[in-house]
Amino acid sequence: MVEFFKAVFLGIVEGITEWLPISSTGHMILVNEFIANTGFTSSDLFLYVIQLGAILAVVTLYFKKLNPFSPSKTAEEKQETWQMWFKVIAACVPAAVIGLLLNDYMERFENWQVVSAMLIIYGFGFLIAENAKAKNRVTSISEMTYKTALIIGMFQVLSIIPGTSRSGATILGAMIIGCSREVAAEFSFFLAIPVMFGVSLLKIATYDGVIGGTDIAVLITSMVVAYAVSMCAIKFLVDFVKKHNFKPFGWYRIALGVIVIAYFSLIK
Repeated sequence: MVEFFKAVFLGIVEGITEWLPISSTGHMILVNEFIANTGFTSSDLFLYVIQLGAILAVVTLYFKKLNPFSPSKTAEEKQETWQMWFKVIAACVPAAVIGLLLNDYMERFENWQVVSAMLIIYGFGFLIAENAKAKNRVTSISEMTYKTALIIGMFQVLSIIPGTSRSGATILGAMIIGCSREVAAEFSFFLAIPVMFGVSLLKIATYDGVIGGTDIAVLITSMVVAYAVSMCAIKFLVDFVKKHNFKPFGWYRIALGVIVIAYFSLIK
């Protein structure tokens, strides 16, 4: 029963932090300090595969926009959809090449010192980017060039550093090179689909443990929760950036980074 409660809680954390640029790793490192970090819910398989629930939320919310075969689309709209997918694939190349090569090496940096540093650095990054008030040269994904998509993909590679946040790196990178907040957030959502599906399937394929019926039930429970919470988190972020900037997330990251430092260096 305890594992089910942990699954629900971790599903909530995943659903919120995967999409908001606040670092899921930064939150998980704190969460694991306050709940029993044992059992199936502490395994890499569980922590990565619950992301599939979050990904399904993107597919659900943007199904029409993502579907190049939609009968309600004109030939031109179908072509734009295909071009969008090609840009997403182009942006995923750096993560597929560099990310996979360095993934095992970067695992040694999964400690509170690196996480807190990245939380604070990227927090200030958002504040600086917003204060710079760069002109939005890209106001829709259809206007985005393949070069721009590839550069955003390079920023996504930075997310292999614990505490960076995949959405945080891609959104900040997109804004720096001239994308509007809305485009930066939306393209970050779409980039997550192949990346997170790939990582989750890789974890499943390479898992050498034994998964029992209870473990499967726990995993499905967490995925369902992550799906439901992700639906809300994505809608919130889309609506938020239409009226506000990313400064609140920057300040939040800085505050969380300070809390992590205080907890591990002063309290624990």
